[in-house]
Amino acid sequence: MKFDEILEEHLGAFGIYQKRIYLLMCTPAIFCGLQLLSPVFTLNIPKHRCALPGVSNDTYAVQGLDHEILLNATIPWKTEKGASVRDSCLIYKDDVPAGQNRTTQECSAWVYDNSVFKNTVVTEFNMVCGTRGLRSLANSILFAGLLVGSLVFGIISDVFGRKMSVMMAVLLHLGTGIGTAFAPNYTAFVIIRFFNGASSITLFISPFVYVMELVGPSKRTYAGVIIEFFWCFGLLLVGCLAYFIRDWHHLQLTITIPVVVLFGLYWIVPESPRWLLSRGREKEAESILRVAADVNDVTLPQKLFDKDTLDDGPQAKITEMFTSPVLLVRTLIIFFNWLVVTMVFYGLALNVGNLVGDIFLNFTIGNIMEVASNVLVLILLDRLGRKLLHCGSMLLGGIACLCTIFPVLYGNQEHEWITMTLSMIGRFGASGAFAIIYVFSAELFPTVVRNSGMGGSSVSGRIGGIISPYIADLVVLVDGDISSALPLIVFGVLTLMAGILALGLPETLHRKLPETIEDAKSFGKTTGKRGYHLDHAHDTNIPHVNPAFDGY
Repeated sequence: MKFDEILEEHLGAFGIYQKRIYLLMCTPAIFCGLQLLSPVFTLNIPKHRCALPGVSNDTYAVQGLDHEILLNATIPWKTEKGASVRDSCLIYKDDVPAGQNRTTQECSAWVYDNSVFKNTVVTEFNMVCGTRGLRSLANSILFAGLLVGSLVFGIISDVFGRKMSVMMAVLLHLGTGIGTAFAPNYTAFVIIRFFNGASSITLFISPFVYVMELVGPSKRTYAGVIIEFFWCFGLLLVGCLAYFIRDWHHLQLTITIPVVVLFGLYWIVPESPRWLLSRGREKEAESILRVAADVNDVTLPQKLFDKDTLDDGPQAKITEMFTSPVLLVRTLIIFFNWLVVTMVFYGLALNVGNLVGDIFLNFTIGNIMEVASNVLVLILLDRLGRKLLHCGSMLLGGIACLCTIFPVLYGNQEHEWITMTLSMIGRFGASGAFAIIYVFSAELFPTVVRNSGMGGSSVSGRIGGIISPYIADLVVLVDGDISSALPLIVFGVLTLMAGILALGLPETLHRKLPETIEDAKSFGKTTGKRGYHLDHAHDTNIPHVNPAFDGY
């Protein structure tokens, strides 16, 4: 029998045993969410201005009339969104007498508004004004760690096992998370965060692969979406913790140290039986499956495995998807959608700190929108189809983001709530598209290149993640009133482009999926017979998921 047949027809697609292991192996995703979007708070840029020269007790808040007079004589004013505010980066030259045509210069010391955060990485390393691009670089390096971690730990997972990969990631996560809190300078901070990003994404990917290998094909779509709620719980939790812990060092330690509980999985959770079987350890694999059968109250056949149990059939190279115009266009559309979906998903989350209003409330609302989007996907994915739901999510998010140009150009400060609302709608659409794109693209690639096709898709997504901080920080990097809507406009245009292009992809729900390159060429040209989609119990051509190719 094929391994999936054992799961589906004998053990049970999602029995009591699998549900217990599933819940345990989903918990690492919480820590992934805690770390990857903590920069919304730890790298927040508070209001700031140049420090008064020679004034040791200078504060951002005005201390009295004398302090205000000194500020007016030292710090120039500027117009921002129709209001006069003190300049954040310029100071009058001290060698020029007071007068109307005084010249200014950039300063080298600042004071920060500590009414929201006691301190952040930005205030500690003075990542403002001329060095404000360092925040974007820091976040970009973090996402580069995700790319490298996906690939490296994917190999580790295949060689040493899924469980060992998780344990190694937990150890690295603990060390780099604590090290981040004590980083002595910016260089050390970004290097440690790079490795922290690599470990964080592994805490999602390796457990994801594990549960996909233990759950029957008919339940994989649901299992793949439900694990994302654990990620969302991590986001909600970091927002709650950041509200009560306003020192970034303490917050970083708080979201890191509890990861030690995951070491307990080593003694509670067995190794993936599918991986054991792939390494020739049949007795161990069979022992685990028979324990699972006892818990599920089912009886397994006397003989479980043979030489064809893990045979996924012939494989081909991803380059064969570029051998015809139809496949070339389809593959490029899939890759572009992965890049845009990931870019917008992370970009909108990071952009929360640039929106008007309370950062904690905005962050929580965004996370609630993500949860609502995942619930909707879970309900509608097998009803409306992949194409309609994905394109609808993309177009909704893109239009919402693009519409932010109107309150910025034609409104005033009283209309900034409209920009925030439209951003949240964009987050809703991006989250839905992110949840759908994996299932949709996996079904579009033929069986012979599905693993490599998803690998290419994942790399495209990681590149989008690396770019996203720079787009999210356009509000900081670009001057002018339009800068507040610039990130949303860019995200909106790209999302609309990707959504419109995705309309050219064929629907996969209730269609017999392509197995060969020739099948892929003709797939979608005709309505065809109603068949089985990827997670159907009888589609035994599903290869096991490569750990390097999936996850947030």
